Amino acid sequence: MHKITYIDEAEIKAKTVLLRVDFNVSLNADYTISNSARIEQSLPTIKYLLKNKNRLVIISHLGRPKGTDSKYSLKVVADKLKEYLPKNNIFLAKDIESAKENLSEIVILENIRFFPKEKDYSTIFAKQLASLADVYVNDAFGVCHRSDTSVIGPPKFIPSYGGLLLKKELEMISQVTVEPKKPIVAIIGGAKVSTKIGLINKLIKIVDYLIIGGGLANTFVNAQGHEIGTSFCEYEAVQQARKLLSLAKKGRALIVLPVDAVVAETKDDKEHDVKKIDNISPKESIFDIGPETKAKIGCILAKAKTIIWNGPVGLFENPAFREGTDFIYYSITQNTDAISIVGGGDTLAAISKKEYLNKITHISTGGGAMLELIEKGTLPGIEALKR
Repeated sequence: MHKITYIDEAEIKAKTVLLRVDFNVSLNADYTISNSARIEQSLPTIKYLLKNKNRLVIISHLGRPKGTDSKYSLKVVADKLKEYLPKNNIFLAKDIESAKENLSEIVILENIRFFPKEKDYSTIFAKQLASLADVYVNDAFGVCHRSDTSVIGPPKFIPSYGGLLLKKELEMISQVTVEPKKPIVAIIGGAKVSTKIGLINKLIKIVDYLIIGGGLANTFVNAQGHEIGTSFCEYEAVQQARKLLSLAKKGRALIVLPVDAVVAETKDDKEHDVKKIDNISPKESIFDIGPETKAKIGCILAKAKTIIWNGPVGLFENPAFREGTDFIYYSITQNTDAISIVGGGDTLAAISKKEYLNKITHISTGGGAMLELIEKGTLPGIEALKR
């Protein structure tokens, strides 16, 4: 049985380590860092490797640049890392040659997505990355669902290990996938059904309650035959939503959809109204769940023993439409008997400044990776490390 060896289970001393991390931090409008949690979460692995006299070549992406774009340079990340590690020498290398020439305690290779062969898997580029180091360590759970060169390539050429954050993520998520305590409740929000068909299919088989919110719910509400005015809806996915609803009736999961909603004519409206789901006018859009839906969800979450949450249930960026997402957050933190796992960029943005964060069992660094791991049981980045 092949398995991952983690850095605390091996002797990695006085080596050069190629370390893949997820420093894809959220940025402000002026491209400064708005939340540095992802850097902080990598520090245990970085410090562990430095303590054992290793030199590090750190790889990460930032944003979705189309080629080289100074707005997405890792310089802001390198500067932030210097604040956490003031005693260490940190050098930002613009390319592989520069990284080789300037090997110091910590070299950060410039945004890996500036390299054209990162997204388009290349054996040549994988070998070039591997040539920088003696061993490879993946601590970037958030990109393990991608088959990018820096994620799956280097392990083919040099000994490879999992980092401490990756270990923690996999251990925590296994608590909700391997013999989880029941009742199991999953809350899936966000916008698109089309990207979550496989996941919903899987969840229907393993959870007791599947709560669907956000733009995702609009497609299902429409599939039930309700008019939803000008709300966001993937009309091409309505047929698939119908199939999932009838599949849930045959399976064990109870799909919970909004019964009322907070509506307005535009997302910037100060004026809003609460309407029953079957009473939405042609000019109105759904932007949040209503009080009756919240009460229903509150009862379900109060008795849950395992909770998985990914995706806000309303347009939380507008304070008028964030009550539903806030309500779900506080309901989860009030249930101290449940194991709760929360992930996804928008979800983390919605809860990042809240109290009671310590009441959530695990806040995952990877939304897409977390969902795909639950759906498929493994990920390309995990398989690459197994030997």
